[in-house]
Order: sequence, then C-alpha cells, then structure tokens
Amino acid sequence: MTRKACLIFNPVAGQGNPEQDLETIESMLRPTIDLEVVITTADCEPGELAKAAIEHGAAAIIASGGDGTLSAVAAALMGTGIPLGIISRGTANAFANALDLPTTIPEACEAIVAGSTQTIDMATCNGLPMVLLAGIGFEAETVDLADRDAKNRLGMLAYILAGLKQVGSMDQFEVEIELEDKIIEVSAAAITIANAAPATSILAQGSSGVIFDDGMLDLTIVAAATPLVAIATAFDLLSSTLRGIASQRDDVGYLRAKKFKVTTTPPQKVVLDGEVIGMTPIEVECIPGGLTVFAPLVEEVQPLEKLEGLPNLKVDMKV
Repeated sequence: MTRKACLIFNPVAGQGNPEQDLETIESMLRPTIDLEVVITTADCEPGELAKAAIEHGAAAIIASGGDGTLSAVAAALMGTGIPLGIISRGTANAFANALDLPTTIPEACEAIVAGSTQTIDMATCNGLPMVLLAGIGFEAETVDLADRDAKNRLGMLAYILAGLKQVGSMDQFEVEIELEDKIIEVSAAAITIANAAPATSILAQGSSGVIFDDGMLDLTIVAAATPLVAIATAFDLLSSTLRGIASQRDDVGYLRAKKFKVTTTPPQKVVLDGEVIGMTPIEVECIPGGLTVFAPLVEEVQPLEKLEGLPNLKVDMKV
C-alpha cells in the first residue's frame, strides 16, 4: 500500500460527533499513512474535492461520510485505478453494506491500513456514475419523501416511515425494458436496476443476491397491484433474502444483463444511489472493474465435506 492518501471528510454526515470521529480516524491512520485531510463544505462538494486530489497526484483517496459522500467520491475515481478507502458515517450505510465492507470506524480504518484491495463493478445511469442502484417508481418516491431533516432526526426510521406512507398511494405503470437481444413489456409498481445492493434494499433482491464484481446488472420487477399485496410482496422479498433464495412470487420478476433501457408510461421518478435525478426513461450500463476499494482480506472457506451424488452412497452414523 502507498502510505500517502487524501481523506475527504464530511462533517455533517450521520448523527455522531464529527470532531470525535475525525480524531479517531486520524489516530488510527496517521501512524502508517501520510494523511492529507480535506473537509467538505457547502461550496466544496466531495466529488470535486476527489477530482482535485486526483489532479494533484493522490495515490489513494479515503472518503468518510454518508452514502452521498461515498458515492460522489467513488464516481470521481471510476476508471482511474486509484484505490478508495471507505469509512461510513451515514444514516443507512448502504454503500458499505452492499460491498461487504466494514461499517464501523475502527474496522474500516483497519481495512485501509492493511492495504488489501478488491476491484468491483461500476455503472452509468443516463451518463451519470452509479455505484449501487437506480430505482424507478416506489423506491424513488420513498427516497423523495424521506427528506434530509427527517433523516437527521430519525435515521433509518425516516425511510421506513416514508415507505409506509408511500405504500398507501402505490400505483402501477407500464414499462418497456429493452435489452440487447429482446424487449420486455410489463406492468409494475417498482423497477430496480442494481450494480450492488445491501440486503435492506429489498426491492433489488428478486434474485436474492446482487453480485458486484461479475460484469452484470440485476433488474428486479415488483408488480404488486394493491397496498396489501405490496406489503406481502415486501415481506416475501425480505424473507427470501434472509434465506438466500430467489423470490417465487408471481408478481416479482428478475433478469440480468450488461445494459438496460427502461421507458415508462407515464414517466416515473428515478433515484440514483439515494438521490432523485429526474424522470424516466433511463439507460443503465455496467462498467466492469470500474472501481478499486480497500477491503479486508477474506480467506476462502473450503467445504468440510461433500458426499451427495456419489453412486451407491450409504452413510451409517455411529450412536
């Protein structure tokens, strides 16, 4: 690992004590890393700060803040090969959870100091960088309802309350999904296209497990027709995800491809990595290996035993 890095720190992220957080981060990183600290302000957006650090020859960039800060910095690093350190201090920490990265400050700092990296996919949505997912319909409306003040006061509860409120006014819309080899037409209440997604993003979990380094995107269709059915569908998706199996409901569909074009009638709001960016149509394309992140080294676990499938197998257990 190159022992020189730029830390981009958002002091207004999350609900913790930013001064104490920064002190903890510096105390853990400075013994082994020549650290330049840059603080975000209303006039200094994290993505622009990351671009400036790149122009000044940064060998590594560390971002500390909420999902918006992390996504903006990741977008600036897309395709550069410069490793990104992620220290989550937000409301949902979806970015870290989706990429199986540490979500506490000490563990995140330890991963950065260790220096192990992994390469993950990125994507673009209407030309904008995408790390996690694009949501159409229900999810976009939910994010729009969960305003900044509510998130600051209530944390994750703000999203839950917004989701419950939105279920009551859920509407279906007509969708055309264009792939390289076919066009699909369907009625839906929500469409989610994911490059990476935490388990809590249940509307992205139709296939139960979005893989973030396979060069593909995962699209999930939720076609719940009424609020009551929507609740049942959400419960099924959550249950299936926790059990690691794909949903079998008739009103849930999913497919995988490198590129999607989605058009809706009428036009629907679109949320990209937690921020509403406009209305449909959208084009989303995977950028394989677009981002390098510092991540803990995970040892591959070898199975202890595999006997199934052997001819004439019989196993007698001793009492």
